[in-house]
Amino acid sequence: FSKLFSPRSKNTCFTERTPLLKVSSEENGLQCMALHNPDFTTDDDSWDNSSAEFEQRLQLGSGMTSLSRSVSSERYEILDNLPVKFTLSKMRCCLKFLKVSGLFIFVVVCSILFGIYPDQGVPWQMLAVSSLESFSMNLTDFHDSALMKLDIGGPFVADVADQQTEEYIVVQISQTEDAGSRRRRPQQVVYNWSLPLSSRRNQQIITTRTFEILNRGTIFINIQAFLPEPGSVPLSVKYQYLHASIEAQVTIASITLVGVYVLIILEIVHRTLAAMLGSLAALAALAVVGERPSMVKVVEWIDYETLALLFGMMILVAIFSETGFFDYCAVKAYRFSRGKVWAMITILCLIAAILSAFLDNVTTMLLFTPVTIRLCEVLNLDPRHVLIAEVIFTNIGGAATAVGDPPNVIIVSKQELRKEGLDFAAFTGHMFVGICLVVLVSFPFLRLLYWNKKLYNKEPSEIVELKHEIYVWRLTAQRINPASREETAVKCLLMQKVLTLEILLRKKLRTFHRQISQEDKNWETNIQELQKKHRITDKILLIKCLTVLGCVILMFFLNSFVPGIHLDLGWIAILGAIWLLVLADIHDFEMILNRVEWATLLFFAALFVLME
Repeated sequence: FSKLFSPRSKNTCFTERTPLLKVSSEENGLQCMALHNPDFTTDDDSWDNSSAEFEQRLQLGSGMTSLSRSVSSERYEILDNLPVKFTLSKMRCCLKFLKVSGLFIFVVVCSILFGIYPDQGVPWQMLAVSSLESFSMNLTDFHDSALMKLDIGGPFVADVADQQTEEYIVVQISQTEDAGSRRRRPQQVVYNWSLPLSSRRNQQIITTRTFEILNRGTIFINIQAFLPEPGSVPLSVKYQYLHASIEAQVTIASITLVGVYVLIILEIVHRTLAAMLGSLAALAALAVVGERPSMVKVVEWIDYETLALLFGMMILVAIFSETGFFDYCAVKAYRFSRGKVWAMITILCLIAAILSAFLDNVTTMLLFTPVTIRLCEVLNLDPRHVLIAEVIFTNIGGAATAVGDPPNVIIVSKQELRKEGLDFAAFTGHMFVGICLVVLVSFPFLRLLYWNKKLYNKEPSEIVELKHEIYVWRLTAQRINPASREETAVKCLLMQKVLTLEILLRKKLRTFHRQISQEDKNWETNIQELQKKHRITDKILLIKCLTVLGCVILMFFLNSFVPGIHLDLGWIAILGAIWLLVLADIHDFEMILNRVEWATLLFFAALFVLME
């Protein structure tokens, strides 16, 4: 009992590095080393004078007990979490089975529906009408159809808005009362359809219109021409019955489109498979409605000019990537920034935006990703934030031209829009000013977005160890139940230790953040190592690629100003790819084809079918 108390040491001083316990390992286990003066004095006020030393002895047992409880609780938590993890694993397996089973059943049902309904390929009927002679036909075989689709081909005016002509065709659709009624009503004109004629009789433009079948009576179709001079107009006519109303067709189309979006957004399946499933559902719905298309018709729906442009640019980028140009640009960005993080991110985003304006932005981003990750490893940055910034600016740069983004390619490839003057140069001219303003606004917004984000990836070991130490002491303090004066004193002492360590942690974090935002002191050494690994691998091939790519971009602009160039954007991209394949003397052709994004091409092909 005489060694229970000891006088307060005059040299006792608690700092953030003062250990509450000293534990040394020996052969026989853990031996606790008490920090006290072995001398003993017995005064009347010994408790008041040696409360700190007494609290130290109490904390020894409490701390070791708390640590042992912590280890035991962690073991019990692991054992308790095993059933939860097993349940989650079973749920994942069940969800995966349900997903595969549901999609397979859906595909089988759509395939059966598409297969049991025949192709309603009604042949075209050739005829000629004039002011004196009209064409009439009666239709009674529509059964339970709700709509009638009528296709008429002839020398019509292409621009519907431009109808300043005295020559036109009038189509009258009339229907009598149902034959089962007691009193037969006279014929009544239900629909009038006027089609202006063009002066050039040799052109053939097909127009389509859908009419609602009001009752079960006979349908009469009368086609007559109104011409200022005697003559005839050659026409071709085809009709088809549909079993669903317009509202039902719109509902089916909306459900199909929403389903495809859900599959893509939730990433239930790959986006290409989602588009293919949507196309299959659309074809099955058309077959049920009564408008089952033929294989030739489905192939005609695909916009091959858009796919040719994408394919040609992918070939150019695939060969271009063999030169090491993209890695070289990223290393140059690090060199110009002199190791400063935000300067490097800004230069990388600008380079990515400029390249994405003339190359496919998805391919450009894929080629920039490896060297960006390497730069982030050198600067101890989290690559996710840098890659997200590059993705934002590749999308901005890709929207500047007609070849930077697939939607832009689809817009410029439309012949109707090109006839209105929306070609490559016009599209780029309209978008350039807006894109420049967006770029200027995006840089401050990006800095504001990452203002409180942790751009660094790994913290120093001393900060990690300090956080772990704070966690241990806080957990120990929380497990102490202040039921007595001694336990309360121990808990207060532990919390004081935690607060001291937290103050030290904040200081170290501020210092570390300041170092992150400042210039990297070892950037010269890092740039030498990066330049050895990431450099131009083939300068001759780089010159060939830049020459061909410059010619292709020049042809894109000349196609808008020189009328003598009868090449679409798709043809220019395909021809440029062939030029570069010949100049580069590629022997491993399979390697180039493996870099083509076939999934993207198939995705757009399926989307074209779905949209039609």
